[in-house]
Amino acid sequence: MTARAGVLPPATVGWGSHGLLVLLALVFADNFVGRQILAVMVEPIKAEFAISDTAIGLISGLAFASVYALVGLPAGRLVDRMPRTRLLAMSCLLWAVATMACGLAGSFMALAVARMLVAVSESPTTSASLSLIADLYPPQRRSFAISCFTAAPTFSSIVGLSIGAWVVQHYGWRSGFIALALPGLAFSAILGFFVREPKRGRWDLAPQPHTQPALLSMGAEARKLWALPAYRCLILAGGLTTLSAYAIAMWNTSFLMRSHGLSLQHAGLLVGVVCGVCAGTGGLFSGWLSDRLCRRHPHWQVSIPILGHLLGLCALAPYLLWSDALLMHLGDVPIPVAMLWCALYAFFAVWWVAPSYNLVTQLVPANRRGSAMALQTIISTLLGVGVGPLMTGLFSDMLQPVLGQQSLRYALLLVNLPVIFSVLLLMRTAHHARATGYRHAE
Repeated sequence: MTARAGVLPPATVGWGSHGLLVLLALVFADNFVGRQILAVMVEPIKAEFAISDTAIGLISGLAFASVYALVGLPAGRLVDRMPRTRLLAMSCLLWAVATMACGLAGSFMALAVARMLVAVSESPTTSASLSLIADLYPPQRRSFAISCFTAAPTFSSIVGLSIGAWVVQHYGWRSGFIALALPGLAFSAILGFFVREPKRGRWDLAPQPHTQPALLSMGAEARKLWALPAYRCLILAGGLTTLSAYAIAMWNTSFLMRSHGLSLQHAGLLVGVVCGVCAGTGGLFSGWLSDRLCRRHPHWQVSIPILGHLLGLCALAPYLLWSDALLMHLGDVPIPVAMLWCALYAFFAVWWVAPSYNLVTQLVPANRRGSAMALQTIISTLLGVGVGPLMTGLFSDMLQPVLGQQSLRYALLLVNLPVIFSVLLLMRTAHHARATGYRHAE
């Protein structure tokens, strides 16, 4: 965290900062709707291409994550060395083209290749956006700003899963991809022609060098970051958490269809509205809480994520194991009792995001934040987007001969065990951060 010995700059943030934050959140939300809408496309894509759960896990996860990992660190280095708003503009344009290609894919292999192109286009988004946010807001207001940014994808699940399920059911899965691509073109134009680049390191206590730092090789840059114990434990904890979270996000709609007998449209609607509203609210609340409690003691930046993990696990187990009993009907939508537990899980499961991302921005200096966030995102993407959905599909296929339609229920339970190790790694993060006095690396 920021050194406590100095005096922070006055926390004066203008409307321009808020406006850019909103734009970054909209870009991030559009990117994530592209991932989330796959959850309501699982069954139609399986039927059209005659593929297994494992293949769905591959195309929804590993095909994306492997390419993202390959290009993520070079993208992070670009974030540190070129105007971030221009980089994001180019990224949005490529993303729109690649997303349209997903909707035009004529085979399973073509869809996999298009997903890889989407991964290339998304690779600078998170690192560039968080680097910008670190220059828009001071540390004592940064967790809430980051939570506004990271809550956008959770609220967007209302669109991606509920409205997306309706579009997929009535117009087909291809139309969903085409519709998603259009906002990306508008975002590209706004970022490219109307947004100004903020000064790097604006809120840092340590003065920033006027000359560009020596260019390290990608391997040397990654090793230098990995050598920071607090940073290393923090990004590993985030990676294990996203492994479990993405598995739930990708397979939750199918779980409600298989284990609770809901239709695609009703399952997508419930997951979108319940998880979107509760996760978005939980993310904003954790960012607000972190900013306030960390003014009293810095340990809360790690304690809040730990508390969220433990409470989330306590809610997830009953959600996955609950019977298919109905709580009520809302119009013609059946609402299982289990959705009460799902709401609690969604609220607490995102408590780690804003405090952890804020801590990453404070553990490294401004001229290395792009690479630091890129490496963090690579780990999370590989384990979350890549391994989580694929491992769930594998477990589901393995258990299917014994458990039949209920195999997915227990597969999701198994892939959430790594969250326990995330808690242990966060404890180590706190230990290392205390040992270094919560100062960022030089």
